Amino acid sequence: MKNHEIDYAIHGDDMQFISVELDPNETVVAEAGSLMMMDDHIKMETIFGDASDNQGSGIMGRLMGAGRRLVTGEGLFMTTFTNIGQGKRNVYFAAPYPGQIVPMDLSKRNGKIICQKDAFLAAAKGVSVGVEFQRKLGAGFFGGEGFIMQKLEGDGMAFIHAGGAICEYELTPGEVLKVDTGCLVAMTQDVNYDIQAVGGVKTALFGGEGLFFATLSGSGTVWIQSLPFSRLASRVFAAAPASKGGGGQSSDEGGIGGIFNLLNR
Repeated sequence: MKNHEIDYAIHGDDMQFISVELDPNETVVAEAGSLMMMDDHIKMETIFGDASDNQGSGIMGRLMGAGRRLVTGEGLFMTTFTNIGQGKRNVYFAAPYPGQIVPMDLSKRNGKIICQKDAFLAAAKGVSVGVEFQRKLGAGFFGGEGFIMQKLEGDGMAFIHAGGAICEYELTPGEVLKVDTGCLVAMTQDVNYDIQAVGGVKTALFGGEGLFFATLSGSGTVWIQSLPFSRLASRVFAAAPASKGGGGQSSDEGGIGGIFNLLNR
């Protein structure tokens, strides 16, 4: 085993957080900004890359690891949390928006999971967070995730997050599953990923489901989210009141600003 072996527990329903139990000298790596709280005697350190052996040693290895993360849309830095005490210690990480945290034991997934660019939350030290390029032009241009997705490699635990409820679906040989391009969260490396156009001009223009959907085939496991963050953000933006004069609330809005506007009429 190259990765640190960590114990964990997931708490909550819609706004979840995860507690990771570390033995002495064990380390967990997480996205910068995901920390919720931690016990005493845990050393926190900001690093380039993912602290795995795959990024190499020296400054060039660290720069390459950070560059891979930058290409996938993540920040240049990650944070490690190491138990420097004598007994067990806990560190807690929170999900960035409503949804579910999914634990991935990479040793049971042939050492690799491919996921959407912003899905990664935390992992045992030694898990590599890399780049997975889509080889097909259609999947790259119209797949919702572009040419680049994340890949998590190693033999330890990794944790990803997605919006809404998560469906874990087992594909059988010869089966094809059609998925909204934004709803695909992750898949094992045996799954074939391609893009297919929605049939019919009327359906494409007025169906409200976009022009393309993802087709998944092969024998493997896929994870589907019910509420992509992009869909949530678009609903919030559409429901937001229109501002006047380049900022602030309009005079007919609720809240304190609206009350003062009514009093001034």
